[in-house]
Amino acid sequence: MDVDGVLTDGKIVLDANGIESKAFYVQDGTAITYLHRAGIKTAIISGRASKVVELRAKELCIEDVYLGIHKKLDAYEQIINKHKIEDSEICYIGDDLIDLPILRKVGFSVAVPKAPPEVKESVSYITEAQGGYGAVREVTEKILKSQGKWNTIISRYY
Repeated sequence: MDVDGVLTDGKIVLDANGIESKAFYVQDGTAITYLHRAGIKTAIISGRASKVVELRAKELCIEDVYLGIHKKLDAYEQIINKHKIEDSEICYIGDDLIDLPILRKVGFSVAVPKAPPEVKESVSYITEAQGGYGAVREVTEKILKSQGKWNTIISRYY
């Protein structure tokens, strides 16, 4: 997945000292945990390098984190080769033109509503939720339900 505009609302906040902050939606983070519980790996490929994203990825136990990547397809290829998975087995969620090369390859391509028309026209699914406000959670539930794994996730809360 991408980060800015997907896991966040796309805003970058810099204070007077140049310290960056981002807001992450807690249910998106919980959804990533659900994917891991279901045996599904997650990865981040972002065009921006960000200490904040490094910290959030570590907190969520995301092992494949590629930051400051301008040719995202290169990082994507490294991930699929490392884990020996096929394009058809991948879901990728992005929000901008830089994501198009990956979105055109994966089995389940997803964009958020604020993505430009060229991105939205190229994907399998457009989330109802905005990036940074549950888009990742929405896609996670869709995936887990389609694979028959959702009931296992929710059963631990009954």
